Amino acid sequence: NHPDVEVIGVDDFSGGYQENINPSVKFYNIDLGTQNCGYVFDTHHIDIVYHFAAYAAEALSPFIRQYNYTNNLLATAGVINQCIKHDVKRLVFTSSMGVYGFGAGEPPFHEDMARAPIDSYGIAKAACEQDIEVAGVQHGLDWCIIRPHNVFGANQNIWDSYRNVLGIWMYKHLTDQPLTIFGDGNQIRAFSCIDDSLEPLWRAGTDPKASKQIVNLGGIHEYTINEAAHT
Repeated sequence: NHPDVEVIGVDDFSGGYQENINPSVKFYNIDLGTQNCGYVFDTHHIDIVYHFAAYAAEALSPFIRQYNYTNNLLATAGVINQCIKHDVKRLVFTSSMGVYGFGAGEPPFHEDMARAPIDSYGIAKAACEQDIEVAGVQHGLDWCIIRPHNVFGANQNIWDSYRNVLGIWMYKHLTDQPLTIFGDGNQIRAFSCIDDSLEPLWRAGTDPKASKQIVNLGGIHEYTINEAAHT
């Protein structure tokens, strides 16, 4: 829908595959946690940064603390620095529902709820959010923070046993394993198809109303875990 836009991609393939990259994308294989991405910003005039990179293994994060903070918090700090240095018009950061933690209570969750994460991944995401907000105050960086809800879609990685419940279940189904459900399965979740999320994500980077806003982005229909497993 936006043929005039040039897309520059950065990834380390820790959770994705090169064959999924559109050939029109100018791509760089970079680990944001350990490598400097400054030359990408030096090479291209970048208006909007969509920072989706993370290792989103929430349940595993307390056991890989150093990797978790390097991959999520330190990587984000590097991106923020480049956005400030190169006067990027807006940074869109995908955070996590994990930042709500103890403060969430029963859904639906509201963006003005206090951050109270209960694991290392949530702590890293909450810290990223706060660092972005401070960069906005101190350096005038414009930003929009998106908190996605259980995103799924074609070409997602189903081989990681710690990320994305639908992907985990698809792998178990394909390999004739039982689907793991914790508790009675009546917990309610909203699932979000990536196809439905693209336009809102685009607007997060371009719409003046999204400036310096935190936005929950997810499906509008709720399902129990049992219903999702049955489907």
